[in-house]
Amino acid sequence: MTEDRNRSLLEMLIGISREIAGAPDLRTVLQRLMLTALEHVGGERGSIVVLDDLGKPLDATIVYGSKFIEHTAEQLSETTERGLAGWVISQRKAARVPDTSRDERWLHRVDDDREKSGAKSAICVPLLARDKLVGVLTLVHSSPNSYNETHLELAQAIADQASVAVLNARLYTESQRTARVMSALAESAAVINISLEMPEVWQRILNQTMHALQVETVGLALIESGDDNLVFRASAGHNAGNLLGRKVQKGAGLVGLVVEQGHGVIISDVSQDKRFGEADKFSGIKTRSLAIAPIQVQGKVIGVIEAINPISGTFDPDANLVLTGLGNLAGISIHNAQFMERLQVAHQRYRELFAEGIDPGVVTDWDGRITEANRQAALLSGYNLNELRALSIDQVHEVNWNKTGLEFEILKEAGEATYESDLHRKDGGTTPVEVIARRVNFEETDSARWTLRDISARKELDALREDMTAMIYHDLRSPLGNIISSLDMLDGMLPKDESMHSILAIASNSAGRIQRMVSSLLDISRLESGQPIADQNAVDPLALLREALHDVHQAADRRSQKIEAKTPAALPLIWVDVDMIHRVLINLLENASKYSPNETVIRLGAEVEGTFVKISVKDQGPGIAPADQQRIFDKFTRIGEKTQPSGLGIGLAFCKLAVEGHGGEIKVQSELKKGTTVIITLPIAIRKQAGTLVRRQTGRLSFKEKEG
Repeated sequence: MTEDRNRSLLEMLIGISREIAGAPDLRTVLQRLMLTALEHVGGERGSIVVLDDLGKPLDATIVYGSKFIEHTAEQLSETTERGLAGWVISQRKAARVPDTSRDERWLHRVDDDREKSGAKSAICVPLLARDKLVGVLTLVHSSPNSYNETHLELAQAIADQASVAVLNARLYTESQRTARVMSALAESAAVINISLEMPEVWQRILNQTMHALQVETVGLALIESGDDNLVFRASAGHNAGNLLGRKVQKGAGLVGLVVEQGHGVIISDVSQDKRFGEADKFSGIKTRSLAIAPIQVQGKVIGVIEAINPISGTFDPDANLVLTGLGNLAGISIHNAQFMERLQVAHQRYRELFAEGIDPGVVTDWDGRITEANRQAALLSGYNLNELRALSIDQVHEVNWNKTGLEFEILKEAGEATYESDLHRKDGGTTPVEVIARRVNFEETDSARWTLRDISARKELDALREDMTAMIYHDLRSPLGNIISSLDMLDGMLPKDESMHSILAIASNSAGRIQRMVSSLLDISRLESGQPIADQNAVDPLALLREALHDVHQAADRRSQKIEAKTPAALPLIWVDVDMIHRVLINLLENASKYSPNETVIRLGAEVEGTFVKISVKDQGPGIAPADQQRIFDKFTRIGEKTQPSGLGIGLAFCKLAVEGHGGEIKVQSELKKGTTVIITLPIAIRKQAGTLVRRQTGRLSFKEKEG
């Protein structure tokens, strides 16, 4: 008899293992386990509460008969803190309650009253996996004294058999949620920062919030500079117009609470939360649930994002994390957009003051003596008109003799010269000016007219633009580096599952592309300002090519493209900045893939040419017209039809600046409908170094010199 019972128990446990093994997500595992436990142990209802690593309720499945019941976070907390499940959690051992009306451990609810369902019997067992408490299983029978010790042992056996599967499902679900959060934030970072026009920035933030949280309505409120009140500046979704212009007094409502505390809040049922008041209501919108997160920049709260009524009825567990991340991204974008608005105001002032005004000017003979000057020249220089006529042109400003010639012969021959210089004022100071010198006939005399346009405002704008550009790129690099590092760590933590790693690979590749674009924009800014390339090392070009091929092979594979590399077995070391040239090679290969049709071949070659290593990338794309072959290296320039792949037009501009900054050359060989070949040359290293290429957690490639 005992042998038959053991055989039946073993068959049941094997069946349970099979039943839950095919379900990787937590909710499915819990539902299957709950139904199996009720079938084999008996009972009318039951629940499984899953705990996190801190012992707090994370999720649950509740069954009445064959119907699954929705639950709230408050219900789970009450059950695990005060009920029979709470006792089992604290004692870490099973419990049997023959009569719930006589056991103080049972949490009495309304349906336990005698005139309703009355007394019951219950058993509750812990789910222990690797000595870790991962949850509790509770079964309830409608009649007292229905469960005996055999039922308790059977329930515990089921819990022991399923506990590892529950833990694995919990970890899987958490990893999926983390991957979704990372992907959502990486995608949002790319989308939100495309524009610096304030209304468009607001709309992109709201669109990303609605997409990520799947809610009916979203609003964005910013703090007014004068009185610190919040004003809703943008909204989207159902009855969104009722939010626009709404003002909330400082400290009022839930939005005021979020601003003061600096962290988000989620309310699953506003009717049960006393903090929800008149300040939080909007006409035409019946708020059931809401989530609010601060918009922060440089540690300061500048506004809030509010999401109202999730379409599914409840917010996902990661909603607060996603909304907080969006708030941080929004803070950077709004701050940069505000910076751009100030820049545009300054630029408008410059146009009004100079583009439409009369420029200062003087006229000289061909010996350089000033023969005439206008009132604006006198105002700018501080000299009166008679004093100006007593000076020569090189006393008024620093003449660029390379442009004019020492005897003005170049100016005479060309008829015009333009350059920037400093005007010497009477008070001893200087003013930056744009000089436009033209050969003219002035009062029947062959003369030179010098327009001395004050460009002080433009110089300030250039400095402001450079500061703004650097700030944008630096602000983006930090969160992108964190995203890439987190994805890399997550990849090593997850179980071996092809679909999960495929999702992570897509997120990692997308974030890596954004990071390379940001780094290239920053390098363009540095190289255009004349900064030298400082971090150069002697590197194996074949190793660089292998790394670049590794980074682009997925994009080529998706289009069924093949990359054929024709290189010698060895090449001399080249003297380069590793990360910069790595990005150049990726740019060239990605362009070749992007503009070539599916199922084509991209050819990569490398060889020695004098004191340089020559690298070529040939595609089978539509080709480039001769008239456009130099324009493609201009920043923000795109050639071709609108149907061709989209882009910002910075890739080849960066490649040209980077290659030429190394002392190399870049050129294009192309014919329409016959493809394009891009060729770069990089200098062979004179100094030899021993070292290896290292890929950091942020995705950047660097050179590590060997010690000793």
